[in-house]
Amino acid sequence: MNVTISTSILMLSLIGSETAQPANAVTPPAKAKRQTHATSVRSVIPADNDGLKLTNGFRAVVFADNLGKARHVAVSNTGTVFVKLEKLNDGKGIVALSDNNGDGQSDQTVTFGNYGGTGMGIANGYLYASSDTSVYRYKLTNGKVMETTPAETIVTGLKLERQHASKSLAVSPDGKLYVNFGAPSNACQEKDRQKGSKGMDPCPLLENYAGIWQFDANKPNQKQSDGKRYATGIRNAVALDWNTANNTLYAMQHGRDNLNNWGGIFTDEVSAEFPSEEFLMVKQGSDFGWPYCYNDHSKNKKFLAPEYGGDGKTEDRCAGKEKPIMAFPGHWAPNDLLFYKGSAFPAKYKNGAFICFHGSWNRAPLQQGGYFIAFVPFGKDGRPSGNYEVFAENFAGVAELGKPGTNVNAGKLDLASPGDAKARPMGLAEGPDGSLYVTDSVKGKVWRITYSAKK
Repeated sequence: MNVTISTSILMLSLIGSETAQPANAVTPPAKAKRQTHATSVRSVIPADNDGLKLTNGFRAVVFADNLGKARHVAVSNTGTVFVKLEKLNDGKGIVALSDNNGDGQSDQTVTFGNYGGTGMGIANGYLYASSDTSVYRYKLTNGKVMETTPAETIVTGLKLERQHASKSLAVSPDGKLYVNFGAPSNACQEKDRQKGSKGMDPCPLLENYAGIWQFDANKPNQKQSDGKRYATGIRNAVALDWNTANNTLYAMQHGRDNLNNWGGIFTDEVSAEFPSEEFLMVKQGSDFGWPYCYNDHSKNKKFLAPEYGGDGKTEDRCAGKEKPIMAFPGHWAPNDLLFYKGSAFPAKYKNGAFICFHGSWNRAPLQQGGYFIAFVPFGKDGRPSGNYEVFAENFAGVAELGKPGTNVNAGKLDLASPGDAKARPMGLAEGPDGSLYVTDSVKGKVWRITYSAKK
């Protein structure tokens, strides 16, 4: 579907207007001016789901387009869609989208927040959003952030790192804030990503990184030292969600790169497929083993990393580390996780998990992978009750090697690099009507996915 915008509005819109302001901009002023843009949108439901391939019965429409480099997304109880931008557009990093005429597509845009970043979530009447160095919140009024609403700084003073810097977040109903602190390293080597460079033992990065920290979601101006390390041994977890069905935190870990730096059994093909992208059930005190260990989904074991003397067969200290509840092929880049609470989708989706795979860059000589949304059914024990399914694909707009609706060669694409992808699925959120919202990080498209039993 094409979104049409009048010329006068286009001059004011967010399209292509990134500023030079850094992602770790200063705390927003207490009464930062909001920018409002009303757009004229054609109410046309495309027969082709905007090119996406969806599981039978589902359809997609473009809710909004050309927002910028969109990351995570949240939807209020009145239907306002909040999108976090990685980089600023017109000096703003949060986009609020409203469908005022009820046609299922955005017709009003409001922007605020003078910081880029990734994290976004709604809990207990507040919108939470993060830069790479801070976490903020805004009080919601009728599901919206009003122009006079101040931005409260909840966590601040975090060091800006050059890799794995995003502070993705989740908030529990009892007021606890969980924040990802990705490791600013691939495998804690003495010289990062260099062939033959040994791993530091013990790894000093575990003190302040490679884990999830817990904070008070209602207390302002906390430093990292005010929180507590809730779980460790997690290289980078961009995807976090609190599962209300069993009151537990879950995460998707990005597995490490460059196993092939060590040769031998670690061939280019092995390095393309391993280690796993891990689906984690996170409890207080959990240790998932990074950097000493990596997960092999073909053997359902964690092995000692080559930087620490591993040979692809030795478990050693890794035998006691916690395993994922499900594991996926390497480098698919799981960037968001959503436990579905609604009833608008068929019953099997209730309390199951949607996972947004942003897509790989380093699976050569194998095909690139990811660039799709998976669904994982869950049982009452808080664990997967079956294998994952491909729920939505063809975001990249290139030939796919798998069969839609299955996990056979799922997500493997005839794609040279992420730069060739038409779109990359990034964020997930559930609307109050049970619809599913998906963001794209290339140009900032937002899809709304609904279900109808009618064929």
